[in-house]
Amino acid sequence: MSAAATLFTPPLRGAKAHLADELQAGRVYRREELARLSNAVDRHLNELVSTGVLKKLAQGLYYAPKQSNFGPLPPTDEQVVRGFLRDKDFLVFSPSSYNTVGLGTTQLYNSTLVYNHKRHGVFKLGNRQFNFRVKPRFPKKLTSEFLYVDLLNNLEELAEDRDAVLSQARDKLMSLNQPRLQEALNSYGNMATRKRVREWIGG
Repeated sequence: MSAAATLFTPPLRGAKAHLADELQAGRVYRREELARLSNAVDRHLNELVSTGVLKKLAQGLYYAPKQSNFGPLPPTDEQVVRGFLRDKDFLVFSPSSYNTVGLGTTQLYNSTLVYNHKRHGVFKLGNRQFNFRVKPRFPKKLTSEFLYVDLLNNLEELAEDRDAVLSQARDKLMSLNQPRLQEALNSYGNMATRKRVREWIGG
């Protein structure tokens, strides 16, 4: 029996117990995954949510929390997004990551970006909001060169001094790894960003 199933009081019986027994603590589930384990899946899911063994993240999306000495642990952003998209090909990050590039950006953002190939829009999953953006290409992990390019792509959306950031970006340009910057520019830069950076390099 899974760790999650031991949390039930009183003990579960029948089909509901079978469903609970199949849960793996720390995993995100979609309703259709669990429907094959129950003859009354919606009723059983509601009951499991009411006992705290499952947490509802969104319509049709659930999480079986791991337990710690301090109570149930929330899922990671990656777990939530993977369950929502039913896909492993995505990049999750906060715009606050732009501050690591050294272009004078200082704002802290409460939003979470998800670059992916499937969904577009802002979705509330659990107690978090995720801004899904369909992109043709994105890296598997963040690099300084990608963040540099992506910051310039999105500069108009950010609560920063645009002219100051552009000045810093021009000064910072040659300190970046040039082959990796060129690759990021070609793969992820929009037209305006590619033109601007190439003018800086040429100038």
